[in-house]
Amino acid sequence: MSWRLAALKNGFQEDAAYRVEFFLSIFSSALVPAAIQLILWYALFQLGNQSEVSGWSYAELIQYTLVSTLFTQVRGGDHDFDLQEMIRTGSLSNYLLRPVGPVEFVYLRGVGGRLFIATICLCLGTLAFAALGFSIPRLWGGMLLAVAGNVIHYQIGSVLATTAFVWEEAFSVLMVKNMLVQLLSGELLPLNLFPESMQWIWKSTPFYLYVYGPTQYALGNWSHQEFIHGLGLAAAWMIGCTFLIRLSWGWGIRRYSSLGG
Repeated sequence: MSWRLAALKNGFQEDAAYRVEFFLSIFSSALVPAAIQLILWYALFQLGNQSEVSGWSYAELIQYTLVSTLFTQVRGGDHDFDLQEMIRTGSLSNYLLRPVGPVEFVYLRGVGGRLFIATICLCLGTLAFAALGFSIPRLWGGMLLAVAGNVIHYQIGSVLATTAFVWEEAFSVLMVKNMLVQLLSGELLPLNLFPESMQWIWKSTPFYLYVYGPTQYALGNWSHQEFIHGLGLAAAWMIGCTFLIRLSWGWGIRRYSSLGG
């Protein structure tokens, strides 16, 4: 009986450690970017005596920072790194005979935690929006767009992960992608702070649909027409990325099979 009690105790301890690590990772990923932005806005407005920046007041930028934090937690996920690691180590072979393809399997296996985070953010946001008098339906619409952005984020990563079929250090490609996403999604700064001559850069990618678009709609800065346009654009990117996944993984699996033969 003692070994059973010890096993149960170890199981509870491991489960508790996992839960603590999970919530600490959420807290740190939300706190650090938000803290940097809040310090920046304080320096610009309170210490620098600015009245507005690119048409944004101090209060508006604070609102953007706090609301964007909700959507930032939804867009993440390192499932594409799991894919490239499976290819690099050869463990992909264990997934090729499953009824679900490896791309779909890895996403379905990992999306539960992200959806749980999205639910927490939606509940917290709903309570805050109700208390402050903001539109709750707009928050829900923004969350829908953010979840669509999560799918696109993984799809693009899945396409880039196929570089592991020819390059062992393919994780660096995904790291560069993540850095670009942080900059062009609106996670670090509102995208309309970009110079006018450079705004075509973020407008030509789907990354702004991850954080900036949902935040703008939730705060009432996007019209319903702009929101519907964003949803349509997200659907178009998802369809296009689905074809790219089929092409890139079809090529990669053929190469992988020939190397393993």
